[in-house]
Amino acid sequence: MKLQQLRYLTEVAHQGLNLSKAAETLHTSQPGISKQIRLLESELGIDIFVRNGKRVVQVTAPGRAILEIAERMLRDAKNLKQVGQEFANEASGSLTIATTHTQARYALPPAIKHFTARYPKVKLILRQGNPTQISQLVTSGVADIAIATEAIELFAELVMLPCYQWNRCVVVPPRHPLLKLGKLTLEDIARYPIITYDFAFTGRSKINQAFDAKGLIPNVVLTAIDADVIKTYVELGLGIGILAQMAFDPKRDKHLRSIDASHLFEPSMTRIGISRNSYLRGYIYDFIEIFAPHLDHGVVTAAMKERT
Repeated sequence: MKLQQLRYLTEVAHQGLNLSKAAETLHTSQPGISKQIRLLESELGIDIFVRNGKRVVQVTAPGRAILEIAERMLRDAKNLKQVGQEFANEASGSLTIATTHTQARYALPPAIKHFTARYPKVKLILRQGNPTQISQLVTSGVADIAIATEAIELFAELVMLPCYQWNRCVVVPPRHPLLKLGKLTLEDIARYPIITYDFAFTGRSKINQAFDAKGLIPNVVLTAIDADVIKTYVELGLGIGILAQMAFDPKRDKHLRSIDASHLFEPSMTRIGISRNSYLRGYIYDFIEIFAPHLDHGVVTAAMKERT
């Protein structure tokens, strides 16, 4: 049994059983992956995958158990390497952050600027996706930490560290009728076509819950995975936008106007997700504290030792 076989195995699972995508991600050949997985199955004496001809179509029951163990073994192997790197060179290495577009574009830049100035030899990698995807990147060991608003709590193997609360605003073109109103209501918003986040992103559930509680059905005409796209289509006159307050910048968004909507929706909490079984290098603790000053080394360490 080789670690490389386990990497092939887990990557096939991560790519939805698509051997071609797994081979592309791992920079190898599809026949090579198939051969190594067959050798592993032969050594273990069981089938990990169900096949239809050359296609992998399903994971077997014992295969699911093996995948779980393989993920853990790969995390442990990564932790061993991290320990060695920690003591060999404390100020160099890499940090992979999995996050959403809104966090990467609007919340993270100050922390990243501060971090890169302090650790110029650390390679920083941002991986973007929806909250479920980025949580999976951490549980699989591809990323060191996840930063998102939703879905992290669905992964029991992740330690959840609360960072900050935020709420929403309504974005409209200049001279829009909503700008003439006093305090905005959900009924006011529901009269117009709405452009907002995709269902998997950035607190969308809070928006849905607010309208449901009032018995209103919002006319959502367009959804997007990031705030910049939402603002673009609001500028084009397709509707009004509902987005995170942090995503509106009066200096940059000169052709739009923002209306506070924090009284209409429950606040959302952005969290950092860390694999409970991971080994964090010193500079990762520092990054977390830079991003969320209340999450110092002691707080993070204590949270990772807790058991759910």
